[in-house]
Amino acid sequence: MAEQTLANHSDRLNAINIYPVADADTGTNLYLTVRSASQALADIEPCDVGATMAAAGRAAMEQARGNSGTLFSVFLSALAEPLAGQSRLSAPLLAAALQRAQLRSWSALSEPVPGTILSVLEAAARGASIMEGSLNGDDSNQALALTLDAAVQAAREAVVLTESQLGVLADAHVVDAGGVGLLLILDCLRSVVLGVPLDEELLDGLSGYKVQDPNIALTMPEQLGVEVMCTLNLTPLAAAGLRMQLDELGDSVIMSAVTETADATGAYPWRIHVHVPSPAIALDAIQAVGDPSNVSISALSPNAANDAHDLL
Repeated sequence: MAEQTLANHSDRLNAINIYPVADADTGTNLYLTVRSASQALADIEPCDVGATMAAAGRAAMEQARGNSGTLFSVFLSALAEPLAGQSRLSAPLLAAALQRAQLRSWSALSEPVPGTILSVLEAAARGASIMEGSLNGDDSNQALALTLDAAVQAAREAVVLTESQLGVLADAHVVDAGGVGLLLILDCLRSVVLGVPLDEELLDGLSGYKVQDPNIALTMPEQLGVEVMCTLNLTPLAAAGLRMQLDELGDSVIMSAVTETADATGAYPWRIHVHVPSPAIALDAIQAVGDPSNVSISALSPNAANDAHDLL
């Protein structure tokens, strides 16, 4: 359901995508990332909630696209951790999972910023925790429904606030695209788990989100530089060192372990995302500490004529 919903909304999400760079691709990136997770689940046997979510998270992280897709994949992977071995979702488990997901997502970014998808996730986790706390550990389906409703409502309120939290959004009179995307995904979760329709009024009144609103992303100045993404096996210490180096070379640095299982050398696979002036700047630093796989390089400007291969 999330895959189809994001496909339906990708054009409007792209149109308001102006932070951290106006590259008009948040909707596309979230859709492609969620599609990767969905395709992975089609190839596995049904298992417990945590294992299913973990498989989806690994697939999403390996194929994540952009800032929003990368942060969503971190969110999905972290969401799985408190659900390991569980046969069904409950209000206490949902609250714990959302809390874990928001902590992992904030820590994945070198410079987390309020007014983004992170604020929406934090609000959803807080809303779920407050509601679940008032239910005194009730693990009934009714309690789960109340907790999911509270998470979605808190997320929507946070999306509205993004416009006032970031100057670039306030100037353009739009809400954060990544935040709206996460809100849609959370409503899909609520719909599937509870067997209820999506909230048709969920996005009513969000700044910049009417169909007739302009494509604000395409009116912004051209974005210079490229987005580099890859997967790399590193020990936690080496990962911390690479993060520091990438912070000096570029911005929008996101690093998160793909799994919690280390190899014989103590290394974990890490998914790496960074914006830099040119590919070589990031790749030289990355290749100095390991052999990257699943490398993706994209121009930040939606109007750029060069493709990823031309940029290498």
